[in-house]
Amino acid sequence: AFNRMTDQLEGQRHELVQANRQLDERRHFIETVLAGVSAGVIGVDAKGRINLANRSASSLLSIDLDQRIGGDIGDIVPELVTMISDSHARPNRRVEAQISIQRVGQPRTLFVRLAADIVDESILGFVITFDDITELVAAQRKAAWSDVARRIAHEIKNPLTPIQLSAERLRRKYLSEIKSDPETFSNCTD
Repeated sequence: AFNRMTDQLEGQRHELVQANRQLDERRHFIETVLAGVSAGVIGVDAKGRINLANRSASSLLSIDLDQRIGGDIGDIVPELVTMISDSHARPNRRVEAQISIQRVGQPRTLFVRLAADIVDESILGFVITFDDITELVAAQRKAAWSDVARRIAHEIKNPLTPIQLSAERLRRKYLSEIKSDPETFSNCTD
């Protein structure tokens, strides 16, 4: 009975070691994936304390988030507080928003997605992912202004064409009849 009990303990210990090894491998794999992702990823617990952040998140926010693990996300990135509140109110929905931040004197526009980590109808935390869309927003703004300029040019050009045609017609018809000052008439019709 003693030998059987030690064999069972040895088997259970071996299973625990295997499970820990698999967990370590999964954790390493997840960390490797997060390190290679260009989007910022931050994990926070149910109370809003940071427990995970990738390098891209630190870079996009211009903050060393590794040094801020355990810190309150509201103190570190106050622009996210409203989104976290919205997600608390409706945890089964993913919250998406475009936010503007000012870091190191540079304004940035981020597209943020926030999803609640729910187990048994209880919120364990949140996963926040975000991308820098500053250049995209600037390109959209530039395209919009280009379209406005094109439309204004079109609106100005439309009445000018009949005026130009009328001036050319006047010049052809009356240039030979003007004897007193044909040069001024020519300049005016030009």
